[in-house]
Amino acid sequence: MEKLFATLDEKMKFFAENAAAQVKNGNKAAGMRARKASLEIEKLMKEFRKVSIAAAK
Repeated sequence: MEKLFATLDEKMKFFAENAAAQVKNGNKAAGMRARKASLEIEKLMKEFRKVSIAAAK
């Protein structure tokens, strides 16, 4: 679970940096990277939910 959390934290920081670059500077490539990261984050969040529920039992 710790490894999953660390991966999620890393992806969230990556997303935040690229989303900010798109919003502030209009960087289209950063927007593409942010959108891709959001899809990866979505998958990781679903996995986190499964692991968290299993750990709570």
